[in-house]
Order: sequence, then structure tokens, then C-alpha cells
Amino acid sequence: MHRRHLLLGSAATLALPGLSSAATRSSFVHAEASVASLSQAMAAGKLTSERLVQDYLARIAALDKAGPRLNSVIELNPEARQIARALDAERKAGKLRGPLHGIPVLLKDNIATGDQMHTTAGSLALADLRVSRDAHLVQRLRAAGAVILGKTNLSEWANIRSTRSVSGWSGRGGLTRNPYALDRSTSGSSSGTGAAIAADLATLGVGTETDGSIVSPASICGLVGLKPTMGRVSRDGVIPIAHSQDTAGPMTRSVADAALLYAAMCGPDAADAVTQGAPTAAGRLDPASLKGARLGVARNYFTGFDEADAVIEAAIAKLRELGAEIVDNIELAPVGYGDPELSVLLYELKADLAQWLKTFAPGHKMQTLADVIAFNKAHRDKEMGWFGQELFEKAEALGDLSAPAYREALAACGKGAREEGLDKAIKAHRLDALIAPTGGPAWLIDPVASDHYGASFSTPAAVAGYPHLTVPAGFVRGLPLGLSFVGPAWSEWKLLSYGQAFEQSTRHRRPPGFVKKTVP
Repeated sequence: MHRRHLLLGSAATLALPGLSSAATRSSFVHAEASVASLSQAMAAGKLTSERLVQDYLARIAALDKAGPRLNSVIELNPEARQIARALDAERKAGKLRGPLHGIPVLLKDNIATGDQMHTTAGSLALADLRVSRDAHLVQRLRAAGAVILGKTNLSEWANIRSTRSVSGWSGRGGLTRNPYALDRSTSGSSSGTGAAIAADLATLGVGTETDGSIVSPASICGLVGLKPTMGRVSRDGVIPIAHSQDTAGPMTRSVADAALLYAAMCGPDAADAVTQGAPTAAGRLDPASLKGARLGVARNYFTGFDEADAVIEAAIAKLRELGAEIVDNIELAPVGYGDPELSVLLYELKADLAQWLKTFAPGHKMQTLADVIAFNKAHRDKEMGWFGQELFEKAEALGDLSAPAYREALAACGKGAREEGLDKAIKAHRLDALIAPTGGPAWLIDPVASDHYGASFSTPAAVAGYPHLTVPAGFVRGLPLGLSFVGPAWSEWKLLSYGQAFEQSTRHRRPPGFVKKTVP
């Protein structure tokens, strides 16, 4: 859920030696391949979806389960080859479902798939759960011709269990490691998706976010990550934290790929009323978008770490060079991870999880948050060796969604994030978007003191329900750093266009080096 960037001191940011081998990077036949390049190869008869799936499965075996042992993929789809073969037959017969036809996708393991795979949120409490149907976004991806390659590990329960959690760890999946530096965090909670796509274990990845869980791991793993406007992608089938902030979105190696995946995932859903009022999701990438765009710099969300902030200063200079009008030092009121937001999340967690279990796991022994709490206590050695479940217990002690405290907290969040936050700043300065560092570089994994992170730029857009795009901005001593674009509701195509213009002019994305150790 919440992954904030750290304020690193110089001792924690030593220069990283390049320890990668040809086997982990350049020798991979599909290294850094895009949807467009793979589709062109399939159209020309030089590649099949089945071959592509086999190649990715081999790479997962070599890097995720052996070699660096990233541990990012929690389960493989046993039907992936069969599905790819059927899509190849469709292509041969002249039937194309769209630009994702035959393209492998990895899904975070809190997204329901009605197939042979499990849907568990990384928890042993749901380790045996196979749901009866796909989440709406999965239905759309299958209809678009995507091959669901497998599920990715995550910070268990999307990082809502404990205030002292370790990002990238789950009871079922263990610890996911950052492919840029194996002793550093992937952030979370879409940890496995971030690590897997950064390491070229699939073409595309889907993460979910309540506050920071797409954009933070994307930034830390050198990826493009898009958190859409609330209502753009159906929440149906996604194991919830909170319906007022949860959304799924793309995590990819390029903006063009993020746009294709985003377009495939979007659409109204009768099972999710908030999608019914969304305007059309159709759009396109505009290469001239930055010319004349007014971008406000939210300096109160900078890291305070000079090397990281220098990367963002260089990015701002590049945006200005590309034609953007930079409005500096916008005072954006901070909407911290304080009492109102936490109250909303915990109240909604208790109600929303019970509803999800009733809908997607009606015969399962887990039917309420209380059941999960009891399971964790009974299996303390496997579930609570790294951290506890104090947030679960706090949520369970709360009332229902009719409680005045919940209604007051929800109203305070909306007012602070929208009317007195993003809406106010955008209107007052006539902005098209706000920019800031997504977060800082990856912190060292610490199972004792938990994650080391500070403030981040994820919360305003997360609480407001507005779109947030992060794109690679450069590196701090070998560790990736992201630049964020946040805009008003339904401005995804503008943000994607800004991000692509910046991406294409800078080319900051580069493959990970699988460095073993960053501290001497």
C-alpha cells in the first residue's frame, strides 16, 4: 500500500559494481523488447506467441528461480503455452484481437483469475484458493489477446497488515529482491511485478495501488508505472484494501507499452458502479504534448537527498528544453499518511475484504478479516516471523461504514487532497500537471527495523483518486529514480504523452545489473 522513498546518506549509496553477466542481460533474445517489436516479429512470421512464452518461462527459471533468485513470480500459469498456441492459430487464420495479441502479461497475486492459478494476496491463509472467475480487468486482457503468464509476489495483503512491514515479503511468496541491487528493496506492494518487468521476465505487468504501490516500485525498479483515475479500471476481482483508493494499472519498460496495456484494461463494468460514470478512455500519445504545457514543480515533495534531487533538477531542465512552461515551487498542501487516510483505509478494509471473500471465495474457510487474523496467530511461525498484524487488529476493532468517524475521515481526505490540494494548486496556477520526484533510491532490505522510507509524492493523487505517472528520470549511484507527473481526473493520455516525450528525449531506462551487494 504505502511505500515511501528514503532519505539516503552517503554511506548507503556507494557506487555499484557491474556484476551482471551476458546470460542475465544482453544474451536474452527478447531483451527490452516492446509490444510493437514483438507484434511485428509475429506478424512477419519470425516469432510465435508460444515461442515467446517459452522464452520468458526459461528466463524466469534462470533468473527468478535460479541465478540471482529474484523470487518475483509467485506462480506460473500452466495453461500459458496452450493459450499462446491458440492465439497463434487465430493469427494464422487472420483473426487479430488487437495490439496485445499473443503478448505475455504478469499479474500481481491480488488479482483474481478464474483458472488453475491461485489468488492469495501472498497470504498462506488463502494459499489453497482458486476463484471461480476472472477479475474484470483480466477478462478484458484475455479478450484483447494477452497471455496471462503467471502471478507475481507482493508485499502481503498489499502492505496493509503492519506498520513495520518489509516490502516485497509475503508468507506464501517469501522475499522479492531488486534486480538492480539484490540487497535493496523493490518497494511495494507491487514488488514482484516491478522486479519481474525490470528483469525482462515478461513483456507487460499489472500492479495495484492504494497509495504508492504502483508508482513507488516502478520508480525504484526503473519502470514506467501508471496509477489511473479512480473509476477508469474496474476494481472487480482485486483483493481490496479500500474501495475509495484501490486501482490497478500498468507497469512496463516504456510509455508506449503502458499506454497499450492501459487502453486494454479500461472499460465500464456493471460490477463496479464507479466505472459507469467515467468518460471515454480513448486517446492517443501526442509527441508534441510538452510544447506549452504548464507543469508545476511540487518542491515540498523533494527528497532532501542532494544527489537524488539533482536528478530531478536535470529532468526539469529537460522538460523546459522540450517546450514545457515550468511553474516553480508550487505549494501543494501535504496529505500525509495520517489519521484521516489511515482511518478510511482500515474501516474500508474490514468491510471490503469480507465482501470480496463472500463473492470470490464463498466456500472458503476465510470469510472475514477476523478469520485471517486468527489464521495468522495460529500460524505465527510462518506468517509473523518478520512483522506482526497490528493494522489488521486495529481495523477489526472498528465499526462499520456507517460510523461517523469513518464518514468524517473520508470527507477530510477528499477535501484535503482535492479541494484544498490538487484542485486548488492546478486551478490557482493554471497547471496541466504537477511534477516531483516519485521517491528516492531503493533502501537496504532490513527485516529487523523494517522499511526505511520518508515522504513521497504518491499520497495526493492516491487520496484524490487522480492519475499519477512515473517514468525513469536517471540513476543515483546505479539505483533508478523516477519522475512523477500528476494531473486532474481523466488526464491519463496527457500524462502519458508528457512522459513519452521526456522518455524519448532522455532514454534513461537501462536493464538491471543484478548487483549482489551494495555495502562493503
